[in-house]
This record gives sequence, C-alpha cells and structure tokens, in this order.
Amino acid sequence: MNNAMQLQFKSVSENEAFARVSVAAFVAQIDPTMDELTEMKTVVSEAVTNAIIHGYEEDPEQMVYISCTLSDHSLSITIEDYGIGIDNVELAKEPLFTSKPELERSGMGFTIMENFMDKVEIYSLPGEGTKVTLTKDFQTSKSLSN
Repeated sequence: MNNAMQLQFKSVSENEAFARVSVAAFVAQIDPTMDELTEMKTVVSEAVTNAIIHGYEEDPEQMVYISCTLSDHSLSITIEDYGIGIDNVELAKEPLFTSKPELERSGMGFTIMENFMDKVEIYSLPGEGTKVTLTKDFQTSKSLSN
C-alpha cells in the first residue's frame, strides 16, 4: 500500500517548522523510531531552509513545494523551489561550502542530508530552481497495511 501527501507554503522561515512537523506527522503512521523521526525532521529543515534562503533569497512571495510518498517502510520526500537554482551542485554538496557566508551559514545542509538519508538526489538549473529528493528506509515493524 502507498500513501502520499503534498504541501505548499510561502517562502518564509517561520514555515520551516510547519514543514518539519507536517512531514513528521505524515511519517508517524508507520511508527518510526525516535532517531529515525529526528533525522527525517532534520533533513526536511535543511532542505526547506535551503529553498528559502538560497533558492528564493528570502523572497516571501515565492512558494516551496513538498511531496511525500510512503510505501511500507520507505519514505520519499521531494522539496522543490522555482528560485535561482544552483550553479554547481557538486560544489554546493561540499562540506562547509556556503553561498551566503554573511549569514553565518554552516554549509553542512547537503552533508547532513546525505548522512541521514539512504539516497539524496539533487536536480537544479540556474534560473529555474532546485528539486531535492530524499529517500529513507525505516527499520520499523509497522507497515501501512496494518
């Protein structure tokens, strides 16, 4: 059995917590461990923050889009913006790299995503936006069919 949900919200930093909690509530139906839930919430925070700060450069009139698909023990989360895009994805994935040093960003967002998720795919075109797809296999005994 599969289940899916979609969210869209304005590109304002206050909505980062909304995104994190909403995805966590969606995933709760398969009863993940606390560690799994914490890791998932962290990666959602990182990806949404990237969309707001880097993708839209904090333009509150833009929208961030999240879609989630849950199938038994696997979760796929896609966070997408139609902002400025990333010129060099490989460079952006480097630990400690940040395009906004004046904001005291740590440059660890993609590194954290790669450490906590089983698969991270980044598709970005300058001037068109960025799509980050995160996949996690949960070590839980409860499935969607229960």
